[in-house]
Amino acid sequence: METIISVKEVTKSFKETTALDHISAEFEKGKIHGIVGRNGSGKTVLFKCICGLMYPDSGEVWVDGKRIGKDVDMPENVGAIIEAPGFLPTYSGYKNLSFLANIRRKIGKKEILKALELVGLGETGKKHVGKYSLGMRQRLGIAQALMEDPDILVLDEPMNGLDNRGVEDMRKLLLDLKARGKTILLASHNREDISILCDTVREMDGGRILESDG
Repeated sequence: METIISVKEVTKSFKETTALDHISAEFEKGKIHGIVGRNGSGKTVLFKCICGLMYPDSGEVWVDGKRIGKDVDMPENVGAIIEAPGFLPTYSGYKNLSFLANIRRKIGKKEILKALELVGLGETGKKHVGKYSLGMRQRLGIAQALMEDPDILVLDEPMNGLDNRGVEDMRKLLLDLKARGKTILLASHNREDISILCDTVREMDGGRILESDG
C-alpha cells in the first residue's frame, strides 16, 4: 500500500515540555488512522506538524511526497479541524465558509452549500454562528475541513459537542469519505469511534507512540 504521510524522528518542545519525542509513523493512503491518548499526550501537536501549522524542532514530516517546511509551507490537499473551530459569530455559517474559501479561491458557492448539506447544516447555513449550539459549530468546522474536497482529513476530536444522532451522522460520513479513497487521521477520546471507524490505531503518551495496531 502507498504511504501518504510519513513522520520521521520528529521532536517538538515548548520551554521545559517535550511535546513530541522522536516520533516516527507511516500512514497509508485510503484508510482511517486513529490516534488515542490523554490530553497532553502530543496528539494535537503531531496533527499541527502534519498540517504545517507548526514545524518540528528536528525530524521530517512528508505529506503526499512533499516535505513540510521545505518543499511546501503547508500541504495543499489537507482539510483539518484542530481544537475548537473559531468562527465569526455575527456572520452566517455560509458566510464564514465563504470568507475562508476566498483565501485559496479553489471553490465557490456550490461547493460550500454541498459541504453544509453533507454535515447536516443545509437548512441552518443562513443562521448567525453566534446562535449555533456547540454541536452545530462542530459540524460547521467539519464542513470547513471538507469543502475543498481534500485528499487527506486531519480531525482532532471531531465528535466533540455532537449528540448521539450527530455522532451517527459523522461516523457514516467518515466511512463514506474513506470509501471514496480519502485518507483520514482521527484523534478521539471515544473508544467506540475508534473501534468502529479506524483501520489502524496508535496510542500516544508523553510525546511518544506507545503502541500501534496495524
